[in-house]
Amino acid sequence: MNEQAIQPLQQLSRALTWGASALLLYGVGSWLLAQPLFALHRVDVVAPVAHVTEAQVKLVTDRHVRGNFFSVDLEQLQSAFEKLPWVREARVVRRWPDTLVVSFSEHVPLARWNDAALLNQQGEVFAAALDAKLPHLHGPENSSGEVTRNYLAYQQQLARVGRSIDELQLSPRRAWRLRLDDGTEIMLGRADVAARLTRFIHLYPKLVADPLQAPTYVDLRYADGFALRLPLQSAALNAAHSPADSAAPSAVRPAAGTPPLIKS
Repeated sequence: MNEQAIQPLQQLSRALTWGASALLLYGVGSWLLAQPLFALHRVDVVAPVAHVTEAQVKLVTDRHVRGNFFSVDLEQLQSAFEKLPWVREARVVRRWPDTLVVSFSEHVPLARWNDAALLNQQGEVFAAALDAKLPHLHGPENSSGEVTRNYLAYQQQLARVGRSIDELQLSPRRAWRLRLDDGTEIMLGRADVAARLTRFIHLYPKLVADPLQAPTYVDLRYADGFALRLPLQSAALNAAHSPADSAAPSAVRPAAGTPPLIKS
């Protein structure tokens, strides 16, 4: 047999040898990895957590940890942890020889959203149980980020005069309304909202100089001023209502006979 005929046979022999060696190594490696030597024995949670419980961590690991130190699916486990109510982000890493280390970034509640969920400081909606008193934010679908940003901006402005927001609402027609911690209701409208609120805050110390005459309702939807309802006017208006009228929203125009506009 000549040399040219021998070369393909040698190449085939080498290929078969390498293939058999690879299969043998794979089998040995798989066998080694399946041995108890590489079994997982611990799950450690690092950094303090306020809401995630040990029982929740155990439940997730019992259900989702499959395999050993090398074969466990970390991404799948992280995804399972992130389904817990208070978990914003989870990270899972291996620590030799038998441990998984889990770290959590929890939601920090900022407000209640549409009376059905909570908002974190990034404007993300999440569902969790919480008894603490929080401001109420309302808005159309997919508006939580915008409402959160405006809440933080308005809150910062109002802090200058010692007030805070109990409720902020963005209507489907994109009009803004807020209620302060003292019960004062403020209609901001749809245009020039920041400028209107700034104008109100500038005059606020004068408006509350007499606590008995501090306004209960402020309508800022005017080009060069705003309308007020004072406590005595509110009482007179409520007394004049029929039982059917009493169910009407409190955000009504100033009572008849009152100066409708205060120039700013």
